[in-house]
Amino acid sequence: MKAVIQRVSKASVTIESEKVANINNGLLILLGIVEEDTNEDITWLSKKIANLRIFGDQNGVMNKSLLDIDGEAIVVSQFTLHASTKKGNRPSYIKAAKPNIAIPLYESFVTQLEKDLNKKVQTGQFGADMKVELLNDGPVTIIIDTKNKE
Repeated sequence: MKAVIQRVSKASVTIESEKVANINNGLLILLGIVEEDTNEDITWLSKKIANLRIFGDQNGVMNKSLLDIDGEAIVVSQFTLHASTKKGNRPSYIKAAKPNIAIPLYESFVTQLEKDLNKKVQTGQFGADMKVELLNDGPVTIIIDTKNKE
C-alpha cells in the first residue's frame, strides 16, 4: 500500500461537475493498493497517518498531528501510484490491484482511518474520473509505502 500525503489548507474532489468531497486544513491522501496488501498494512498506515506530526505548533515547528489539530481528511484511490516506468514511455499498471481486491481494501482503509481519527473521512469514488483540487500547505508532501516502513 502506497500513500502520497499532502498537507492542505483546502482540498476537494469533483466527479462529473459535482463536488463530492471538500475539506479545509487537513490531509489529502492518495492511496495506491497492490494485491499483496493486507489488513496489517491498513492498520499500520492508518495509525501512521493519523499520528504523523506535520502540522505546525505555536512556534511553527511541525509537532502536531491531524489528531492534534482536529483536521479533516480526504482519501482518493489512485492506482497510478504503482506505475512502472522501467520499460519504454508508457507506464505499466500491472502491479496495481484489480478492483475486486482493491475496493474492499480501500474501503477498509477509510473505515480504519475514521476509527483512528474518530471522525468521518471524505472520499473520492473508486474508479471514477475525478478532478482533485488542493492548496498544498507548505508545501508538505510525504510518501509512505507499507512495504518499505522507513
